[in-house]
Amino acid sequence: MPESQNSGDKPDPGKNPWVQIARYSELALMLPAGTVVGWLLGSALDRWLHTGWIGIVGLVLGTAAGLIELIRIISRDTK
Repeated sequence: MPESQNSGDKPDPGKNPWVQIARYSELALMLPAGTVVGWLLGSALDRWLHTGWIGIVGLVLGTAAGLIELIRIISRDTK
């Protein structure tokens, strides 16, 4: 009796709906998380160095980092 090709193969983890939900929820949290972390680090440096502009730079850098990571994940998943 011939075996089918899928009988011994494990299912593709990318097709699992729970894996897909986890990937898309990661996309939803990536940009806000990067923005908040950048702002918090910038604000902490502002307090430590007694300045007022590093928080804004941290906000911009955190947003850029979140956006770059978002683009990397989307490009990886579309291949």
